[in-house]
Amino acid sequence: MKVLIINGSPHAKGNTATAIGEVVKIFEAEGIESNVVHVGNKIVRGCVACGNCFKTGQCVFKDIVNETAPLFEQADGLIVATPVYYASANGTLISFLDRLFFSTHFDKTMKVGASIAIARRAGTTATFDELNKYFTISNMPIASSQYWNNAFGLEQGQATQDGEGLQTMRTLARNMIFLMKSIELGKEKFGLPEKEEHIFTHFIR
Repeated sequence: MKVLIINGSPHAKGNTATAIGEVVKIFEAEGIESNVVHVGNKIVRGCVACGNCFKTGQCVFKDIVNETAPLFEQADGLIVATPVYYASANGTLISFLDRLFFSTHFDKTMKVGASIAIARRAGTTATFDELNKYFTISNMPIASSQYWNNAFGLEQGQATQDGEGLQTMRTLARNMIFLMKSIELGKEKFGLPEKEEHIFTHFIR
């Protein structure tokens, strides 16, 4: 099984990477393949609603979004991790996710999603909710942990002192593995849930 992990921090060895590393250790121990893509240090512009992806199947901007799309399609799970800026995820990450989810038209049903938020002090739960919305609009179940998927630290390395936060990451990884394996067994026995033709309702009368 494969998990794609998105690092939304601009810092390669920051506290977000520390939290990701704790998750990856569990995946490796359990034989789960993980691929970490560092997005937060890239220049990523936002979606311009041009509609090109409906014609070509990929975003009009040739950057890390299109490079990551095949990895997302092949993955059984997706983890998105970010530092918290003004009770929100890094703006670069949001631009990336907007375009990644909008421009990829493959079926994301039952791919397992999880979000991780890192902060000095507060804003993590707002960011956690913000990131989870990408999953819940895409038929993706969310992996949970023993607490919200948060860890705390400002200076590089401080997250290593957050014992509860790191334990939360390890629990998240184990729960995600269980959920992915359970879904795989369910798909083999029952298949994916039946889908209706999508109804798009507009509010203009």
